[in-house]
Amino acid sequence: MSVLDHFTWEELLEVMEREARRRHAPVYEFKKHITTPFRALVAVLLSSRTRDETTAAVTKRLFQRASSPEELLKLSEEELAELIYPVGFYRVKARKLRELARVLIERHAGEVPRTFEELTALPGIGRKSANIVLARFGKSAIAVDTHVHRISNRLGIVSTSKPEETERELHRIVPEELKIKLNRAFVAFGQVVCKPVKPLCDACPLAEACPKIGA
Repeated sequence: MSVLDHFTWEELLEVMEREARRRHAPVYEFKKHITTPFRALVAVLLSSRTRDETTAAVTKRLFQRASSPEELLKLSEEELAELIYPVGFYRVKARKLRELARVLIERHAGEVPRTFEELTALPGIGRKSANIVLARFGKSAIAVDTHVHRISNRLGIVSTSKPEETERELHRIVPEELKIKLNRAFVAFGQVVCKPVKPLCDACPLAEACPKIGA
């Protein structure tokens, strides 16, 4: 059984987003500040091992001081660490941010590269982060984080054990025009409804179609 036995992909994403917006999912506040590919790159680096609410507050504060590689590199590692506290591993990330800014300036003329291979070669940027940035460029990338991986399996959409497997399966079954919308919808829904611990199953608009609840 899968939630897709009851909803089309378009309907599923719409229901998720509508409920998540009603509950003020943190990702929407976070996305307000992600207006350029560079900001997306910085934000995904900061978001690792950090609560979404914290990342949203920190990115807003950081981008008021530095919203380009050149501006970022003008800040010392100590200044950056102070600006991005209390994200997880903030001192390590401060160093990575300066490395990232330097590489962008020296190798890419201050621009964010537009290929998966170039993005994953950047300091602190992994597969998920690269796909988020590619989606920012309008490319049909699917960024699979813990929310996407968890919810895809809970709803019976996939049956996978690793995020890379989930990404591969989703690419196979998600309509091309909806791929760039998937991460935000799943993340938002995972933050406020389909949580990792104590999900709000009784209030979930997908409850009747959820294989975990129906089991």
